[in-house]
Amino acid sequence: MGSCNPGLTDSRVLTVQQCHTAVSTGSGDVAVLGTPTLLELAERACVAAIAEDLPEGETSVGSWSEIEHMAPVVVGSEVCAEATLRGHHGSRLEFVVFVKSGDRTVAKVRHRRVLVDRERFTAKIERLASQTETTAEASVEVS
Repeated sequence: MGSCNPGLTDSRVLTVQQCHTAVSTGSGDVAVLGTPTLLELAERACVAAIAEDLPEGETSVGSWSEIEHMAPVVVGSEVCAEATLRGHHGSRLEFVVFVKSGDRTVAKVRHRRVLVDRERFTAKIERLASQTETTAEASVEVS
């Protein structure tokens, strides 16, 4: 395990299918790669870039993204998200991701992840889920 130093890289590849389109994701009405799918691919590349270098007991969670979606990608095309860790500031990890289809850059994504203690974060999620269930039960009883 390491310290997530800048320079870590990884990539993820996707062959665009109908389920990845703007129509299918609800982000538009044309059958091209949808921005939600593009962001998911970029995040997967960021997670992969640091996977082997996370400090013991920690994980990362996405906290912010900025997407410049510059060109359409049609069904059947392959896209590759290439992520590079550019900065590590306290618990913040700053990435830049270039998404390419062939030799065309179709998107640039700036993405931030935050390092968190896995055990504490999981406990918080469980508390929130428990509160949500209690609230849902109470609203059913009132109805």
